[in-house]
Amino acid sequence: MINISKFFSQDGSDSIKKQLPLVPLRDMVLFPFITTSVFVGRDKSIKALSEAMAADKKIFLTTQKDPEVVKPNITDIFQVGTEARITQLLRLPDGTVKALVEGLQRGKIVKLVDEDGYLVVEYVPVLEEPLPEKEKEAAIRTVTEAFEQYTHLAGTVSKSFFKNLELLSVNESRYADTIASQMPFKLIDKQQLLESGNIEDRFLLLLKLIQKETEVFTMSQKIKGRVKEQMDKLQKKHYLNEQMRAIKKEMGEDAESGEIQDLENRIKKKRMSKEATSVVRRELEKLKMMSPMSSEATVVRNYIDCLIALPWFKKSHSKIDLKKAQQILDRDHYGLEKPKERILEYLAVQVLVKKIKGPILCLVGPPGVGKTSLAKSVATATGRSFARVSLGGVRDEAEIRGHRRTYVGALPGKIIQTLKKTGYNNPVFCLDEIDKMTADFRGDPSSALLEALDPEQNKNFNDHYLEVDYDLSEILFITTANTLYDIPAPLRDRMEVIHIPGYTEYEKEKIANGYLIPKQLRENGLSGDDVVFSRNSVHTVIKNYTKEAGVRNLEREISSVLRKIAKEIVQTDIRKKHTISAGSIAKYLGQPKFRDSAMEKEDRVGIVTGLAWTQAGGELLTIEAVTMPGKGSVLVTGKLGDVMKESAQAAVSYVRSRSKELNIKENFYKNLDIHIHVPEGAIPKDGPSAGISMCAAVVSVLTGKPVSRKIAMTGEITLRGRVLPVGGLKEKLLAAHANGIHTVIVSVENKKDIREVPKSIQKQMEILYAEDMSEVLKYALL
Repeated sequence: MINISKFFSQDGSDSIKKQLPLVPLRDMVLFPFITTSVFVGRDKSIKALSEAMAADKKIFLTTQKDPEVVKPNITDIFQVGTEARITQLLRLPDGTVKALVEGLQRGKIVKLVDEDGYLVVEYVPVLEEPLPEKEKEAAIRTVTEAFEQYTHLAGTVSKSFFKNLELLSVNESRYADTIASQMPFKLIDKQQLLESGNIEDRFLLLLKLIQKETEVFTMSQKIKGRVKEQMDKLQKKHYLNEQMRAIKKEMGEDAESGEIQDLENRIKKKRMSKEATSVVRRELEKLKMMSPMSSEATVVRNYIDCLIALPWFKKSHSKIDLKKAQQILDRDHYGLEKPKERILEYLAVQVLVKKIKGPILCLVGPPGVGKTSLAKSVATATGRSFARVSLGGVRDEAEIRGHRRTYVGALPGKIIQTLKKTGYNNPVFCLDEIDKMTADFRGDPSSALLEALDPEQNKNFNDHYLEVDYDLSEILFITTANTLYDIPAPLRDRMEVIHIPGYTEYEKEKIANGYLIPKQLRENGLSGDDVVFSRNSVHTVIKNYTKEAGVRNLEREISSVLRKIAKEIVQTDIRKKHTISAGSIAKYLGQPKFRDSAMEKEDRVGIVTGLAWTQAGGELLTIEAVTMPGKGSVLVTGKLGDVMKESAQAAVSYVRSRSKELNIKENFYKNLDIHIHVPEGAIPKDGPSAGISMCAAVVSVLTGKPVSRKIAMTGEITLRGRVLPVGGLKEKLLAAHANGIHTVIVSVENKKDIREVPKSIQKQMEILYAEDMSEVLKYALL
């Protein structure tokens, strides 16, 4: 507040003091010569008005510092107020009083007294000194210009007001107060103007406040203009949308708006990645502006549907229980101990690290051994959903990564499509026949798989159709292949390979009796009371009617037998027990399809029993050698591969280098040709494992000593006569056992592989270990 001591008389005599009832005002300031309405509700203020009306109708009005104070004292009110005259008093129905008052002059409170239930003040009128004429004119002109500028912007004052204002210019004090009463100043600013007894200071303060209010109003109008412009755009858009809806309704296309509303609701409910949410909302806005009949609208609608349908964060609740997983794997698959062990190790790691990120498993093995069903069992064991995609014959990169939406009929890749069908983002995902993919001018699908099958990259897999990143890191990928050779090296490097060997005859018998026969009995409407297979009958089917690594053909042959029995039961209407023996198999399946390899009936010179490995299991391999007059050439026949031919050459060279030790004429090769033959010439054969067998046959024919037919052998030979280890030993030993051979010669370095052979078979066989070819001949030659 400014100093107000200068407002009063210099002598300070009490003769100018006045006394009037007081009404404290809330949120308003009354200037002299201004008429306004005052609403009064407090009892003391109402009584003060009554006392004033009973006397000379004069009242003193001043403003409260805090409008919330109910019973103000001298410190709660401003000291400068206005002496006023009550021109009208009206009592309202709610008990309040409306008073029409006219300001007369300023006054400074000296004393406040509470008298008979109302407030009375002693005050001193504020004396004002008029301005000199020139200063008055300058002050009035300056304030008027500022006031006109403000009212031109705000438009709050009528033209008649300015005409009346000109009449007040003779009294500069009244002129300033009238303008101040029309301005929306703050309460404290109006009180400062009221307390300004010096007219020059009052004009300066008034000018400053008007200019400030003009600037604030201008800024406020700019802000309102921006807001209005935005609102106009929104209203225009809304208006146009309403028009479009009305037009569509008339054209019978109102269902389109319902479809868009349905999409909006689905987007609100669907939890997606931030990037996907942003993209799908943008596409929806584009769809709203399109004609529903346009082809582009169909493309956008399908794209939005695809994004919403994907399981971005939806997981199947998986719980890994190793005991349960072991039981499920054993229940679904017989044997396959190594693959099962590796899968259980993998699951155990997932339990400990609490996340799925890890190596991608690749199950490699011949057809029909249960690679795909093993992947399905992993899904069952972990409680996850199972998804499968066959990659056989896929030669287009877009099959994996999808087509770009610029193409007609564009679709996401097989991975994204399968996840959409599955409904979960963490399934066990089987990529079947990964070795059967091919590449052409449309791209290489195996290269497209590099990102999906890399645990470091597949968190941000980008499908060409989606064009947003999708997280594949929660998926347990299991791939299957028949051979590793056809899988590109970079893709092979990203996977952990688990080899699944073919089943042995022993294992096939167990699978047939424990799995295949019960399954086929159910599928053909029969029971164990209708059909019984003898052990020899199953063995006969395996040996004479199938030649495979897996059990698919075995299952088909068993099914064929049961179908014929089912037909017989239906035709005769007699349900009796059918016992299938080895001798009766031909009745149901016809003549044997394959010739069984068998042991020779007698020991003969130049004939050796070798052992071979095929995808269908082990086989006996008869190797024959004869000599004939000639010039020392070596002839090898039987549709043999290069490796096997080289083994024959190595065997002959070894014999020639050791002819003295073997009691063979040193120059035998000058007059004799040697012919080595492996029967069943239509079947391709290759590999080094027949090396010692061919060497033994050559030595036998040159020395005239027969080789024991009850001994089989397998091993690679070197020029120095060393016997090297070979693979497939388990299958070879089982083939020897099945054909009645109980003595087998192998490399001493194959001792470690004997553990894979079932213990029941080991007990019935004699395994002879040889380090050098001389030991082989010692065991084999009679």
